[in-house]
Amino acid sequence: MNSPGTEFPMLELERHVLPLAPNIKLSANLRALLEDRERMLDSLLDNLEGMVYCCLWDENWTMIFISQGCRALTGYEPGDMLYNNRISYEQVTFKADREWVRARFIESANAGEVFEAEYRIMHADGGVRWVLERGMPLYNEAGEVEALEGFIQDITLRKRSEEAAREAEERYRSIFENAIEGIYQTTPSGRYLNFNPALARIYGYESTQDLVEGISDIQKQLYVDPGKRQEFVSLMQAQGRVQHFEAQVYRKNGDVIWITENAREVRDADGNLLFYEGTVEDITERKSYERQIEYQATHDSLTGLPNRTLLSDRLQQCMSFADRYHSKVAVAFVDLDQFKMINDSMGHHIGDELLVAMSARLADCVRESDTVVRLGGDEFVLLITGLNRVEDVAQSMQRVLASIAQPFVINSWDYTVSCSIGVSIYPDDGNNYNTLLKSADSAMYKAKHAGRNNFQFYTRELNAALLERLDIEYRLRRALENEEFRLYYQPQIDIASGRICGVEALIRWQPEGEEMVSPGSFIPVAEETGMIEEIGYWVLFTACRQARELREKFGYPVPVAVNVSPRQFRQPGLVNMVETVLRDSGLEAKCLELEITESMLVHDTEKFIETLHALKALGVSLAIDDFGTGYSSMAYLKHFPIDRLKIDKAFVDDLEAEPANLAILRAIVALGQSLGLKVIAEGVETQYQYDYLRSIGCDEFQGYFFSRPVTAEVLEGMVGSRG
Repeated sequence: MNSPGTEFPMLELERHVLPLAPNIKLSANLRALLEDRERMLDSLLDNLEGMVYCCLWDENWTMIFISQGCRALTGYEPGDMLYNNRISYEQVTFKADREWVRARFIESANAGEVFEAEYRIMHADGGVRWVLERGMPLYNEAGEVEALEGFIQDITLRKRSEEAAREAEERYRSIFENAIEGIYQTTPSGRYLNFNPALARIYGYESTQDLVEGISDIQKQLYVDPGKRQEFVSLMQAQGRVQHFEAQVYRKNGDVIWITENAREVRDADGNLLFYEGTVEDITERKSYERQIEYQATHDSLTGLPNRTLLSDRLQQCMSFADRYHSKVAVAFVDLDQFKMINDSMGHHIGDELLVAMSARLADCVRESDTVVRLGGDEFVLLITGLNRVEDVAQSMQRVLASIAQPFVINSWDYTVSCSIGVSIYPDDGNNYNTLLKSADSAMYKAKHAGRNNFQFYTRELNAALLERLDIEYRLRRALENEEFRLYYQPQIDIASGRICGVEALIRWQPEGEEMVSPGSFIPVAEETGMIEEIGYWVLFTACRQARELREKFGYPVPVAVNVSPRQFRQPGLVNMVETVLRDSGLEAKCLELEITESMLVHDTEKFIETLHALKALGVSLAIDDFGTGYSSMAYLKHFPIDRLKIDKAFVDDLEAEPANLAILRAIVALGQSLGLKVIAEGVETQYQYDYLRSIGCDEFQGYFFSRPVTAEVLEGMVGSRG
């Protein structure tokens, strides 16, 4: 081989110059360029994206010709590498690739073939480049390889793309093989083309091959409902994809599981459908949990009966059925009468056993097409369907009453309860859930008031009363905030002296721009809803404050009497509340009298007496209101720390026409005086009534005979003029 610097004849290129047609005229400059072949070739070589070369067959691949593309390819100038001036191409070739590249060239040369190789070089900037080299060996006269000539181009970007694609494929393959979700490709006709091991595991097969052999027709062999595959395909045809497609499928051993699928169509460049591909997830556990949650949300945990949540749906179904077949539906609201007493006295475990037993009895009293619902506590609802006559309901309700009233044995103890039932009828009494249930509820209260252990049908009159009550309740909640309550005072007169000895505070409700609402209308509603506690506090504080203002103005006390409702009296904080009101209002305790109705004495007498003594310890006076109308025992009366008996106005009214009342009044006055109590008569309206009460020694009276209830301003004038 020639050493660097030795003359080396370049391969002569044949001169192929086409004669110019006589009709084509070229400029002298262009003609010169065309004739200057060497210059044209040099220009072409210099503008190629790559390096044209000729190198010796030696250990350094000594370059004896290099095109200008050397600069872009290697980062070196052609002169740096020509004849190994600064660096040889062997040094530029990546060290790890030198040996196998040379071996490739030797192999091609020996075979007389064009050689081609992709390998790496070190760029002048220190980076690695991938190159593609193609060339031919040049032989001397003896047929020996003397040199190589060829073309080298940069393929780094392509190699990087290929590497990225390969890495992506490897990642996909890893995901495909190791995913916990099933991944598949299927033909539109329902045959698997490709799938991963997870799919085989989900379907209970030991391997992918096992699945291939086990399922050849997805529609017939996989889906529990064969129509599901067609549903899947129809969605694909309509949307090009399916999402959250849930279905039941068979596993290899015959078990049924729930799966969810997400899949899409795959088409070629011409839009032709190739296959479906998607994922499968086993959701059996989730579906089981959902069913459990749904059951818990729609059924009572104690009895297993449908609950309030399910009632609306069941009733809607019943109404739709009734519309279709022109029948009726009965909604029966059932309330156990003595349950609370048993539950409180015997414990919740006994109460729970009783509820379970009553639930079973109710279920036995109706047909399978009917529904028994537990609303909560001791309240149930029965939906009786397919009725043609309302009279049929009465027979069912009689069965319920008789069944519930049967004694129930727990731990050798007999427990007996009854129930009150209210019935509304669809479509007669309403055409929606809320109306029918409210109608049945109000009818049930009618049954309670009728003595319990009976059933009542809803009536429009009952509905009117209910609507009035609801209206009062709604407006009552805003009455305190809007300052619509007023206190009126009825003077109490000492019969012996004729002087005012005290006053009774009476609440009045005066909505703005409306007529005054009777206490008989709103007090029971306030008591039932619990609003009486807030209203009662307002009455007590206002009465005490105004009584203190009277004392400050006139210099002597005017005792004030305030009614305490049954609900207030049962509250554990009553005594502390009274003490707080006295302190905050500035009224002396001896100027306050609390009135308790006689009917309260029969409920929890021991606790009642304890509360009375606690109130008495504060220094306030205590009175029994409406005396003579309740059921208290005279034996208990001597144990109560009472200061005053108030005779109910029922014994004073029509005194002239009811001689029997004369004896009753005389007996009550004598009883009170024998116990050392003051006796005051209510409702005195005539001279005759006044004279008789005075004659039998009654201490005080109040009523229209002296004055109607008056405002605080009017009372102030009365106290000032007649005190």
